[in-house]
Amino acid sequence: MTYALLRLGVFAVALALMLLIGFNAYLATVISAAIALSISLLLFSKQRNAASTYIYENRNKAKDKDTDVEDSATNRDDR
Repeated sequence: MTYALLRLGVFAVALALMLLIGFNAYLATVISAAIALSISLLLFSKQRNAASTYIYENRNKAKDKDTDVEDSATNRDDR
């Protein structure tokens, strides 16, 4: 969550600055997205790794006994 908010914040600040300077809105949006991506890749690696770990752990939670039984029954029906 922190990583997404940091990226969104960098994007919003870059976009606001570019619009205040007088850039075209479409061009400012594209450039701000590139700036936010670049900054997040260079400076937010710790937060990105934490987000990646969180997602991985939630997707690969240990299965309980019921899940194994249901999966084996479903697999038998598919044959």
